[in-house]
Amino acid sequence: MTHKINHLAIVVPNLDQALHFWRDALGLPLARTEENPEEHVNIAFMEVGTSHIELLEPTEPESGIGKYLDKRGPGMHHVCIEVDDIAAMMNRLLEHGIELINDSPKTRKNDGIQYCFIHPRSTSGVLVELYELPS
Repeated sequence: MTHKINHLAIVVPNLDQALHFWRDALGLPLARTEENPEEHVNIAFMEVGTSHIELLEPTEPESGIGKYLDKRGPGMHHVCIEVDDIAAMMNRLLEHGIELINDSPKTRKNDGIQYCFIHPRSTSGVLVELYELPS
């Protein structure tokens, strides 16, 4: 079973302003940007070695990310850990009494990545996302 940090996600009020720091000033390469209309968020992925910084800009104030930004302000949102078998990992976590937000993995339509979230109550206050990349 392998694990690696896939990305660290940061909520930002304005993607262009955030890119000024992460891309322009810090010099991280912009891997890609995407719109996710289902989640009401614009996303930019910055390369950091084999991992990424994911910048999340809400496009709708009543979306999950919009409410998060309103309540907590900009900053760290979650850490994403890549796993080989997300279903097996979810079962393992449940066996250890870990609270999952998703009952089963979700699949992103644009790239086939399966993902789920672990509740911060089980992780010392950190929202954790698990990713299984398609084969």
